[in-house]
Amino acid sequence: MEYFIIIIGSIFVNNIVLAQFLGICPFLGVSTKVSTSAGMGAAVTFVMAIASIAAYLIQYFVLVPLHIEYMQTITFILVIAALVQMVEIILKKVSPALYQALGIFLPLITTNCAVLGVAILLVQKEYNLAESVVYAVSTAIGFTLALVLFAGLRERLELENLPKAMKGIPIALITAGILAMAFMGFSGLVRM
Repeated sequence: MEYFIIIIGSIFVNNIVLAQFLGICPFLGVSTKVSTSAGMGAAVTFVMAIASIAAYLIQYFVLVPLHIEYMQTITFILVIAALVQMVEIILKKVSPALYQALGIFLPLITTNCAVLGVAILLVQKEYNLAESVVYAVSTAIGFTLALVLFAGLRERLELENLPKAMKGIPIALITAGILAMAFMGFSGLVRM
């Protein structure tokens, strides 16, 4: 039951983008097309899953035994940077079109506060390794869900006849706010 609560809480109740407001840069920058958003979500999911394992192992087998917990943030950033480089190399080989579509946002996963935030939250919540992975993957699924929903709404809005002053960023920000309020409706489901 605890894993179920972590999953539902991470995807809907405490959605990393729409409730905790982490990862806003890729949320606004990449979410112009559903296909690009899904690719970015997959890349972030992979990085978060592997980073959660690495963060857990580094925290409890290196930083804590050596009493250098204060090095947590810089260590996690280095691990995430290495993982992003690996994803970048793989995407360039496997899917050059997606690699081009993600553009500058792919290397920016390194500084995506959602990825670093999840690594730090795992430690703060004192999850075990299995819970850490479930939390990271669920959070990444929530990130992907928010990204894809927002991209779908933006694609639909491009087809609408909007006043000139509302086109582009203004309507995107209003839509993001409404989407965040919609997700807040889930907050009565699970207490975390």
